[in-house]
This record gives sequence, C-alpha cells and structure tokens, in this order.
Amino acid sequence: MISRFLPENFDPAGPVAVIAGQGIYPGMMVEEMRQHGIPVKLIGFQEETDEQLIEAFSPSERAVIKVGQLGKMLKHLKRLEARYAVMAGRIAPRRLFRGLHPDLKAVAILASLKERNAETIFGAIAAEIRNIDIEQLDARVFLDDHLASAGTMVEGNRRPDAHDLEHGIRIAKEIARLDIGQGVVVRKGTVLAVEAFEGTDAMLARAGEFRTQEALFVKTVKPNQDYRFDVPMFGLITLEVLEKAGILMAALEAENTIVLEKDKILRDAKRRGITLIGYEV
Repeated sequence: MISRFLPENFDPAGPVAVIAGQGIYPGMMVEEMRQHGIPVKLIGFQEETDEQLIEAFSPSERAVIKVGQLGKMLKHLKRLEARYAVMAGRIAPRRLFRGLHPDLKAVAILASLKERNAETIFGAIAAEIRNIDIEQLDARVFLDDHLASAGTMVEGNRRPDAHDLEHGIRIAKEIARLDIGQGVVVRKGTVLAVEAFEGTDAMLARAGEFRTQEALFVKTVKPNQDYRFDVPMFGLITLEVLEKAGILMAALEAENTIVLEKDKILRDAKRRGITLIGYEV
C-alpha cells in the first residue's frame, strides 16, 4: 500500500488537491504523491504558501487565493476536478485577527461557530468540502516514513526520568483535551509552560526563560484527534528553538507526530545533544 492512512477505496487515478499552508510539509507531500504517480493539484494562499511550490504547478493545475476565501476555494477545487483534498501546512494564527479576507461563504461559517479554534473552523471547512463530493484525506497520508517512532530516536546529553515523562504526557493530554494546545514543558513535576494560541516555538522560547536544566518538552494529539487537520509537527525550526531555550529533551507521540525531514532531524538532534523520544499511549 502507498500509505496506511489512505482509505481502502482510494483511487490513485483520482486527482488529489493539496491545500497548502506554510513550510516544507506541503512540498514533501506533493513530492511523495508525484513519486507514486498520483495526479496532484494545488490550492495555495497568498503570503503563506511557498512561492517555489506554487511555481512547481502549471496555472491549469493550481489556484492561489487569499486566506478566508472559502467560496473561491470550493470553486477552484471543482475546477481542478479534485476527487480528494488534503490540508498540509499551517496558516499563521494571526490571520484569525489580521489579514483575513473572508468571503460570504466564510462569513456565514464563522458566524455559525460559537467557538473559533482549529477543530471548529477546519471541521466546518471539511464539511463544505464534503458537500461538493470531495473526500478529505488524513493529513499524515503519504508521510508514513516521517512519523515519530516508538522508543528512543536520538540519545542526547540528557534523558528524562520515567516520572517526569509520565507527568508531561498526562499534562499535555489534559490541555489537549481542553483544546488549549498540544505541547507542554515540564521539569521534575513542575509545569513550566503550556502551549496555547501562540504556537509551539513561542511557548518553548518562553519556557527557556527559566534557564533551568532537565526541562522536557512533550508533544501530543487531542483525544479523538481529527487527523484531517491540526496534526502536530516537529521540524528543524523547533529543534533550533529547543537548543536556544536550553531544553534538551523532547517526547513526541509516536505514529501521530510528523517529523519533517525525519532523517535530517535525527542527525541534527544528535549533533545538538537533544534527546528525542517517541512515546505510545
């Protein structure tokens, strides 16, 4: 099988539209699909999607819209004759407050939501995509080899004790359940920082202000996580922030956290002396 995250009835001849946000994640997914001969289309966002990725598609195979133009996105998905869609890459959180260009469809969706977070907003978008007979795929699809694996992935300069790891996982799971965030930094039974709307890297930088040793970063997924969107990721920038913050241990939920360019990340973590652990729950 091309990817264990594909639906059983997946048709490899059916075009897949990648709805691409920031970073290298969308490009990695596009490359994997092209290697398997799957026809790929692109929906990009102005000031968000990598320009090189956009240029890798002919005008007839892509569309570039402003963040918030939901109605326009749906029209382009139909124009591109997509059978499937997959969301890859984040949109800057500030867009919810500044730089959002909602069209009438998006205004109606936002007005209907009592709570506005990744789950409710992207869940509503997913429902609109489904209404035009396009199946939305698991956001881990085609990236099986880039998921955190169980056990010690990198043995760095420090190693968390079992109690600290258990404590960190429990706190991370709880804040995820409350829909606050998906990451936490703990040390010897103390919570140093929890991730909220500011995102992982800003939270790590804040935790680093304590300048304490033996801090542990834990990344998790929500209970009943909808893997069509908001899948946790770990990449080079986060690794750099960890080192700068003096946080030399990280635990990622195995099989559910995407490690971007995994081989490169593992080599770089080893060079920086950062321990990476994949845990199972």
